Amino acid sequence: MATALLQALRRGFPDAAIDWAVGSTSLGAIGTHPSLRHVLFTGKRANPASRPRELLKLVRLLRSHPYDLVVVPDRSPLLGLATLLARIRQRAGLDSARRGFAYTIKAPINPHEVRHEADIYLDVGRALKIDVNDCWVNVPPAPDALTHADQIMASNGLAPHGFLIVHPGGGVNAGMTMTEKRWPADRFAALAHRLATTFNLQIVVIGTASDQSAVGQFKAYLQHPVVDLTQHLALSVTGALASRSALYIGNDNGVAHLAAASGGKVLMIFGPSDPRRYAPFVPPDRARAVWRQVDLPAAGVSAGKPRSFSWERDGVTVDEAWEPAQALLTV
Repeated sequence: MATALLQALRRGFPDAAIDWAVGSTSLGAIGTHPSLRHVLFTGKRANPASRPRELLKLVRLLRSHPYDLVVVPDRSPLLGLATLLARIRQRAGLDSARRGFAYTIKAPINPHEVRHEADIYLDVGRALKIDVNDCWVNVPPAPDALTHADQIMASNGLAPHGFLIVHPGGGVNAGMTMTEKRWPADRFAALAHRLATTFNLQIVVIGTASDQSAVGQFKAYLQHPVVDLTQHLALSVTGALASRSALYIGNDNGVAHLAAASGGKVLMIFGPSDPRRYAPFVPPDRARAVWRQVDLPAAGVSAGKPRSFSWERDGVTVDEAWEPAQALLTV
């Protein structure tokens, strides 16, 4: 989500050396971004300042580089504290409910207003007085990742833009586990079959070890040949493969956001999370979010799954997903 802000920073400071601090979840995706000089690894935790030992480790990491400016697109006051303790003179970050006390340049946000997360991050750029217009989430595939993706396609008989990718899993990361965001496997299978037969596409299924159950159910329901690449793709190669596909279909998760940021066309299916906050933040012709609006916690997914949500009663149907999928394939 924060790479839209990265694009704005590169535009606003064209000669600056920009380093990016990331955890293990994002390292494989962002590590080769062309706008970056270095990537600083902050560990496995979603918030690398959430515990005293990790906070001090982050402070030492930041102190080891003579930074003129630090930018924090996060609400955590502990991350702001880390930048203060690191003695970085100019500190810009989000200020939600006065949690941005440590910043010299504050981007005030209303914690009760429903806005897209990427646009909230761009508020830091706005506070820095730089142009954020037409800045989108972006993770251009590296040349070696594209080469690897092309090799996978060749070995599996996949033609460029002649296949769709289905990721029926997700909802498991360093910050939280919320597998309730997964669209039912039988609906994934029905939509994939309908798209494949209508548009003469092959079907590829992807996933990690935590997606085994969802992938197994999807394959059991699917009445169509499938190329199974689960547990075979690095994040960077997943993005590259998505950019070569006709369409990527997935739930609200980081891999789907990477697919869109890498240039793929993405249909993201929402249930107990809000696309007004979390839809792919890319040009509209590249992605669609499909959702039946339901009442959700004001704090977003950080508040957990709504107790009353039911895919059977509240979830998107195959027919409802078909329309935006078809639109993406005919753009």
